[in-house]
Amino acid sequence: MGFPLRLLFFTLLSLLASYSLSLNNEGRYLMDLKNGLEDPSNMLANWDDRDRTPCNWTGITCTTTSDELSVTSVDLTNYGLVGPFPASLCRLPNLSFLSLQLNFINGSLTNSSSSGLSSCTSLLHLDLSLNLLVGPLPDSLSSLPLLRHLDLSSNNFTGPIPPSFGMFPRLHNLTLVYNLLTSAIPSFLGNLSTLRQLSLSYNPFDPAGTIPPSLANLSSLQTLWLAGCGLVGPIPPALGSLASLANLDLTFNSLTGRIPNELAAGLASIVQIELYNNSLSGPFPSGFSNLTALRRIDASLNHLDGQLPADLFDIPLLDSLHLYQNRITGEIPPGVSRSKTLVELRLFGNRLTGTLPADLGNNSPLMLIDLSDNQLSGEIPASICDRGLLQELLLIDNSFSGSIPDGLARCRTLTRVRLSNNKFSGDIPPGLWGLPHVWLLGLDGNSFSGPISQTISGAHNLSILTMSDNGFSGSIPPEIGHLPSLYQFSAANNGLTGPIPPSLGSLAKLGQLDLHNNSLTGGLLTNIDSWAKLALLNLADNDLTGTIPPQLGNLPVLNYLDLSGNILDGEIPTQLQNLKLDRLNLSNNQLSGSIPPMYKSEAYRTSFLNNPGLCGELAGLCPGLPKDSRRHGRSTSLLFALIFALAGIIVLVIGVGWFYLRYRKFNKAKLGSNKSKWTLTSFHKLGFSEYEILDCLDEDNVIGSGASGKVYKAVLSSGEAVAVKKLWGSAKNVDKAKDDAFKAEVATLGKIRHKNIVKLWCTCSHKECKLLVYEYMPNGSLGDVLHSGKGGALDWPTRYKIALDAAEGLSYLHHDCVPAIVHRDIKSNNILLDAGFGARVADFGVAKAMEAVENGPKSMSVIAGSCGYIAPEYAYTLRVTEKSDIYSFGVVILELVTGKRPIDPEFGEKDLVKWVCDTLEEKGIIDHVVDTKLDLPLYKEEISKVLSIGLLCTSSLPISRPSMRRIVKMLLELGGEDDANSKPKAKQQQQQQEQEQDGKLSPYYFEDQDVV
Repeated sequence: MGFPLRLLFFTLLSLLASYSLSLNNEGRYLMDLKNGLEDPSNMLANWDDRDRTPCNWTGITCTTTSDELSVTSVDLTNYGLVGPFPASLCRLPNLSFLSLQLNFINGSLTNSSSSGLSSCTSLLHLDLSLNLLVGPLPDSLSSLPLLRHLDLSSNNFTGPIPPSFGMFPRLHNLTLVYNLLTSAIPSFLGNLSTLRQLSLSYNPFDPAGTIPPSLANLSSLQTLWLAGCGLVGPIPPALGSLASLANLDLTFNSLTGRIPNELAAGLASIVQIELYNNSLSGPFPSGFSNLTALRRIDASLNHLDGQLPADLFDIPLLDSLHLYQNRITGEIPPGVSRSKTLVELRLFGNRLTGTLPADLGNNSPLMLIDLSDNQLSGEIPASICDRGLLQELLLIDNSFSGSIPDGLARCRTLTRVRLSNNKFSGDIPPGLWGLPHVWLLGLDGNSFSGPISQTISGAHNLSILTMSDNGFSGSIPPEIGHLPSLYQFSAANNGLTGPIPPSLGSLAKLGQLDLHNNSLTGGLLTNIDSWAKLALLNLADNDLTGTIPPQLGNLPVLNYLDLSGNILDGEIPTQLQNLKLDRLNLSNNQLSGSIPPMYKSEAYRTSFLNNPGLCGELAGLCPGLPKDSRRHGRSTSLLFALIFALAGIIVLVIGVGWFYLRYRKFNKAKLGSNKSKWTLTSFHKLGFSEYEILDCLDEDNVIGSGASGKVYKAVLSSGEAVAVKKLWGSAKNVDKAKDDAFKAEVATLGKIRHKNIVKLWCTCSHKECKLLVYEYMPNGSLGDVLHSGKGGALDWPTRYKIALDAAEGLSYLHHDCVPAIVHRDIKSNNILLDAGFGARVADFGVAKAMEAVENGPKSMSVIAGSCGYIAPEYAYTLRVTEKSDIYSFGVVILELVTGKRPIDPEFGEKDLVKWVCDTLEEKGIIDHVVDTKLDLPLYKEEISKVLSIGLLCTSSLPISRPSMRRIVKMLLELGGEDDANSKPKAKQQQQQQEQEQDGKLSPYYFEDQDVV
């Protein structure tokens, strides 16, 4: 072979070798995906175009097809990828599984860049949930011939469900939960004969929409989830024909009418029926005992009436029955004691009468019984814990009588026992005092007698002990001071005697100690350095003697102190002035000396009554000294004090005046040096000029200061007041941020017109200074009012209206602005209040428009927002979505309810959200979290429900947070139907007492969680 031929031969071999080692076509398609998306976490680092095939790459699975490996699965779940949908994926000929769940895939699926979805003809499974997709649902998906699973939940799809979605040939699972879909649930979905799961929950569908009866045609359907869809009207009886249905969830709607009997007759495979939080009425139907797979029924928070069907507890596998807060009457069927599967029984808040079966608990593995707020009577069955599994027994507000059975005292699994407000009597069995796992023991409002047993030392988890309004006697055992978790000890209105045991002073978690109206003797405790969390101390109306210990003044969070009606003597310690007290009462003692200066005010006039030895303006002249000697002693000291005070004031006034005049002259010269170079941009018709604004920028007009600028109050010549925000910064490294804030706020506010968004009148800009001129809000910010001495001016109706106003403002930003606007710094200081305490959302310095641009939204380079308000996922991912605003708004709701700041030393390492959740879990009643300035008994129902909304908004999972439109609807439902903007209607005291559950938080807006 000649040299040229050999050279040609080796060249061909080299080319063939290099070709055989290069990446195949499927790999190149996947490299197109990698190049088209941002990968901030470098999750696709091992995707290398030098490989022969992509079969070993992260997230890629290959199978052998036609004697060669081919990509059949792409699973990039939670990779943090950013960018538009990668259409190149659909060029993989054998791709059957595709999941891009929990990324930042953005843009629309109907534009040209993603129209390639219709080419994914081999797809069986498509999951694009938890992304940022927008626009309408794509029609082309129904053309995928093999598609079985389609999950597009938790995106921002808008518009109606398209008719093409009724034409999937083989679809098993359709999930569109948590989008922005509108119109009504279409009847053509009943054409999907192969469908096994239909999940459309939490979309803003037409509020007048109904459940299409055509869904009864889905003979293979196993799950129907239509929660929070704005549905009205009755439940179609035809749904009873769904013989394969296992899970039915129609919660959080406005469904009316009766629960159809057909459900009991036809749902042969049903496991779970959830109908709570609707307006269903009529009796609960009979016949469910025929449903052999049924385990859970929850139809609470409706208007059901009538009696419970006799066969209700004959359902063979029933383990959970929730029918609380309805209007059910009659007795509990005796069949409840025969059930061998019942675990949870929640019937509280009804009108049940009669007694409990004597053998209740003998056969059932009962773990939770809540029959509170009914009209039940008789004794607690002795067998109630015979199976040894009972954890919670709640019988509040009934007419139960008799003594506590010994069997209950031996029930060591108990964690919560609430027997308040009944007619129980007799001694408490010693074993009940010392149950090792009980953290709440409520015995108050009965006729119990006898002592507190020393066996209480065994109750190591006891956190709340309420035993007020009984006939308990004897001394408080020292062993009660050995309970490390004790937070509340309330034993008022009993016959307790003897001293307060010194061991109580070592309880580091004690927050409330109420022993008033007993016959306690001895002195007050002095070894109380551990009481760092004590907020309430009420020892009134006892026989306590001695002096008031100065150590009380060192308690950091004490705000309620009542020592009245005792035999205390001596002087009032000046250290008490360290306390921030909402209530102080030292009346009806034998105190003497001078009242501390802080308490010599009208606010404390009734705090020192009937202490004849006290000296002060509130208690008369000091006894025991001649008037002349007192007057002479004072006159000399007053003379010297006046001389020094006057001299100091004169020097101070002269100095301050000189500095002020020099500063004002300098400031005006700086601002007015070149007024002609100021540029005014107006957004409304103005009655003033920029020069009038500039003349008002004096330091004596400053009304606030924040991270982005200083705010002035400018009173114009017309008498109108405006607020002027002067942005910070002069150094070069600050100018860029200042310019960005200025442009963002102008771009946002300049085009907004809403009653609950602060109005931007105009902007004034200069190369060295930028001003924003807003409408003036006389009552300042919500944060300033709520967390200052003015907080008492915000009663509950006002706070509710503020929450509703702010919610409507945010809803406008999220749902009505095009493109939608995410504020990114919602907090109480950015909610301003007008003269009538109407609320406006303000400060858009960090707002961003969530536009579907070609390259998609980016993650923020820094965390925007304020400490305590930032959503958990935002702090880690810097992902900007409207769910971040909803979390922050939830924190504001918690501020309104609790009166506390988002971050407070009282919480330790927790924030407000964590503190509220933990307190409710530990204490079980909302009394411990509601602001003491609020009239809780009058507004308990409304406050409970608003608190529930706040906790729902602050869910750790973004998917669990409702949209702002849904939040507005929930708040409006509390305000009455006659006036959408009305304040919540307070119930009359009698009605409140009938419906109240000893402070129980209603699970009004909770899903699958019990917080009490």
